[in-house]
Amino acid sequence: MNKHGSYGALLFRDEWKRKRKEILERDGHKCVICRSNKNNVVHHRQYVFMKGQQVFKDPWDYDNRLLITLCRSCHQRGHSKFEVPIIYIK
Repeated sequence: MNKHGSYGALLFRDEWKRKRKEILERDGHKCVICRSNKNNVVHHRQYVFMKGQQVFKDPWDYDNRLLITLCRSCHQRGHSKFEVPIIYIK
C-alpha cells in the first residue's frame, strides 16, 4: 500500500492551510522539540486508514492533539528514527 498516494496534493488545499495555521498558532510558531521558529511544519503523530473506502483520512480531519509543530530538522530526524503509526478503521 502506498502510504500517502495523492496526500501531498491535499496539503495545498484551503482546509489544510486553515488547520496548519491553527496548529502553528497554538504552538506559538515554534518547534515543540527545539523551540526554533524557522522552517516549521505541522506533523501528524499518526495516520488513519479507512479500510472501507481504501483511503487515508484527510490531513485536516485529525484532532488537534494529533498534530504538532516541528522545524524541518526535528521533523526529518523524527522520521528517520520512527515510523508514524497507522490506525486502521472500518
